[in-house]
Amino acid sequence: MWVRRIGYWLSVCALALPMALVAQASDPATAQLDTVLVTGTQLGPGLWKVSKDDHVLYVLGIQSPVPKRMAWFSEDVLRTVAESQVVLAPPSANFTGIGFFRGLTLLPSLFRARENPDKQTLQDVVPPELYARWQSLKAKYLPRSRKVERWRPVFAGFKLYEEAIEESGLRSDTGVWKTVRKYAKKHDVEIVLPAVEITLTEPRDSLKAFAQGELNDIECFDRTLQRLETDLDAMRARANAWAVGDIELLRELPFPDNNAACRDALLNASVSTEKGFDQLPAQIREAWLSAAEAALAEHEQSFAVLSIQQLLDANSYLDALAARGYDIEAPE
Repeated sequence: MWVRRIGYWLSVCALALPMALVAQASDPATAQLDTVLVTGTQLGPGLWKVSKDDHVLYVLGIQSPVPKRMAWFSEDVLRTVAESQVVLAPPSANFTGIGFFRGLTLLPSLFRARENPDKQTLQDVVPPELYARWQSLKAKYLPRSRKVERWRPVFAGFKLYEEAIEESGLRSDTGVWKTVRKYAKKHDVEIVLPAVEITLTEPRDSLKAFAQGELNDIECFDRTLQRLETDLDAMRARANAWAVGDIELLRELPFPDNNAACRDALLNASVSTEKGFDQLPAQIREAWLSAAEAALAEHEQSFAVLSIQQLLDANSYLDALAARGYDIEAPE
């Protein structure tokens, strides 16, 4: 667990950061949550189908956040998992070179890395208008947290977002991949991890450099606040659409590059670029594409899990496979 957490802060590879842009602004005081969230067991969307000759790869798209009081379960999807020869896990970056006990010794540095340099507060580092908006949202979603005022804007925004979606009846963890993985293991289906391996030889030095360096994260912070001011009901609508498998509605709802500003702020930090972390999104994408092509070449039937955004975005992962000569069928 500590290896994964330290790797997250060191690499700052926020591939799934839930920070979306919104097209229009509105008065946060008048924003209403009108969408009624679904509850109970839901099927989620159908499967995308990638094929070439007689070999097929089925892909399940997962959404985050989802309604808090729903549970995903689809007999058809899990039957497809059981009938497959291999399952591809969601793409990721794996960090090696940090053992459990060494990870424990790095925790003080890890927590300092998220704080502003020179004991500055959020009020010191963000424009007054932005700080006033922060205070309004913090009073609603983080009224008892003082320590977050010492955090860098990008990390303060992450924390505020987590609390806001919880308050709005949503949750980030869908539990879908855990269910798929458990089912694959139960039926002795091989699980392949499409990942970029990164060895961290001097994690303490990297943390220190990150803590002392500058982050261009004001735009990320602004867009995070804007999303919480204007987009919570649209998030609930997207969560519902995924839960009931309404792909057409998901296509119609805006899906901008959710993580661009925050991802760029983190991956373009000096310590990140020095270690090549700024190339991670492209490397992880290629790792998944290579794993998908290998699965299609070697097995009659394979299964994969990707985020719904990786399936619906312009230049999606499946668009890349289509460009390489594979046939793509979306669920009805």
